Amino acid sequence: MRDLALAPPSAPPLTGGLADSLFDMAEANPTLPMLARRPDPSSQTWEEVTAVEFRDEVVDLAKGLIASGISPGARVAVMARTRYEWTVLCYALWTVGAEVVPIYPTSSREQVEWILKDAGCVAVLVEDEQGVMTVGSVCAQLPSLQHVWQLDAGALGQLVAQGEQVPLATVDSMRRIVLPDSTAVVAYTSGTSGQALGCALSHRGLAMVCDTLLAGWKHTVAAPGEQGAVLAFLPLSHVYGLMIQCLCVRGGLLMGHEPDMSAEALSSALRSFRPTYLYAVPSLLEKIYKNFLRASQQAGRGALFERAAETARDFAEAVERQRLGRGPGPGFDLRLQHALYERTVYRRLRATLGGRVRRATSGGSPLNRDLSLFYEGIGIYVHDGYGLTETSGGLTMQPYGREKSGTVGQVLPGMEIRLADDGEILVRGPAVFQGYVGDEAATRAALRDGWLETGDLGRLDEEGYLTITGRKKDIIITSSGKSVAPAALEQRLRMHPLVHQAVVVGDNRPCVGALITLDPEFVAHWRAALSLPGDAPTREAREENALREELGRAVAAANSSVSRSESIRVFRVLPEPFEVSNGLLTPSMKLRRDEIVRRYALEIDAMYQSRSRRRAGTEEPSSIWDDPDNVFR
Repeated sequence: MRDLALAPPSAPPLTGGLADSLFDMAEANPTLPMLARRPDPSSQTWEEVTAVEFRDEVVDLAKGLIASGISPGARVAVMARTRYEWTVLCYALWTVGAEVVPIYPTSSREQVEWILKDAGCVAVLVEDEQGVMTVGSVCAQLPSLQHVWQLDAGALGQLVAQGEQVPLATVDSMRRIVLPDSTAVVAYTSGTSGQALGCALSHRGLAMVCDTLLAGWKHTVAAPGEQGAVLAFLPLSHVYGLMIQCLCVRGGLLMGHEPDMSAEALSSALRSFRPTYLYAVPSLLEKIYKNFLRASQQAGRGALFERAAETARDFAEAVERQRLGRGPGPGFDLRLQHALYERTVYRRLRATLGGRVRRATSGGSPLNRDLSLFYEGIGIYVHDGYGLTETSGGLTMQPYGREKSGTVGQVLPGMEIRLADDGEILVRGPAVFQGYVGDEAATRAALRDGWLETGDLGRLDEEGYLTITGRKKDIIITSSGKSVAPAALEQRLRMHPLVHQAVVVGDNRPCVGALITLDPEFVAHWRAALSLPGDAPTREAREENALREELGRAVAAANSSVSRSESIRVFRVLPEPFEVSNGLLTPSMKLRRDEIVRRYALEIDAMYQSRSRRRAGTEEPSSIWDDPDNVFR
């Protein structure tokens, strides 16, 4: 095994609970804007809420919670999208020492029942009538559940009115008995396979991650003298979203909320809120890039964009070599070309994100190196980080001034990383969770001698930079015994504009294959740009042939970085995407691989059988799988 441990954190140790930071901020800087909200979802105007106003809302709601019988240690579920009220309720619950149990609003009836029962929740806040119906359908199986509050029916206002007679001293006394090692959140894992497990996260663990990030990187969030601003649109039901929320409150950053993740709503919110820092996931950054490309092509400037994108990547790579002490930096011609595209292309791209974004963080899964270099080249460095629900969010970060794209950076100070003999990443430190609620066997299996077995595979270079190579349970073993990590191939496939999603398959098969879904918007644009002559049947046939050829090039590009035995030899295009609604994605947008393979078992069988029948009679068996092939459903 190989160990890596850095210096202890420079952030001061936590002495109370997470809610204390809000009260401290309101005392020290009462007029500091901390939250921003819109009068209605379609408004382009954001109203700022100061630290003292935020604190007073939290106190009034905490009184209502106390009047409703919510006591320290009680578990309260929140089943809503990323909204202003989510944050206010979360801090009110922490103020009275309650434990927050996030539930994705898209969760099924069975998932909601399992979480509420497993956690022993005494109350749940839902967003709308649909949420009330979902919870109501399982209430008979939930003896501990005492309250179901509906956000859109004015539940928070009713709680505030109910708590008017509760003394302020009662709120203060309850807040002051919350200890750093008290449980703050019971966050359920996404459940890509098996039943979701509730991870108990302490106030100390969540604060440690946030305070360490703020101590080392807060100065990068905004220009000198400017307050940092973050638009929260990732689910607060996920630990990544909760970490962002805590970062903003503990760091005094202005935080806005956008509950709608559609491209139109998010684009509008970014332009009007104008964040200085962007927290995202790779799929969103990929989508933004493809939107840039499509818009440029539609405007007749596709070739210009592609040249500008190549220059951005070349420039960023040269800058990276310079900061790592491996080269002189961009040459004169490259700097001149980059400056030209800065005036004509890059600043326009940044304007679509509000025009103030300086840096970003990507989490949830590894980010493609070329994509990272592109964003750095246009003026937005993207920190690719790594963390788990069980580590209270962030675990690694790019060291400032020594960033290395293609890696997830180095382990945060105060935490330790070790690689097992098989490459599994093991983690130890104060941010590691307290255990799985009600499942001591699962806790013992995950924590061995104080080390968390993450299930992720990685490698550490000589400077301590970590690269994620995949998940242990996702490794594919072909019939010839070759082990293949699918994540890198899928990541490279998704970089092609036409490809929306990709799942690599091949367990006990003669070669690696892929299931692909297409980006409908880009496919429509691509078809329109072809402008093929002829009648409809002829044109459609030629379009399909052209699409096959284009996807074949996408597969070839993905294969170029792996060995022949690891490369994709067959693929099939599926008619619909993998979504949360059809059960093929987790709420945190991770692939449910086992379910995808089960759902498309017939298509996978046909994909391999079709190739074998066509090739077996004409070629030697050893060469049957040498060349890429494709099968359209």
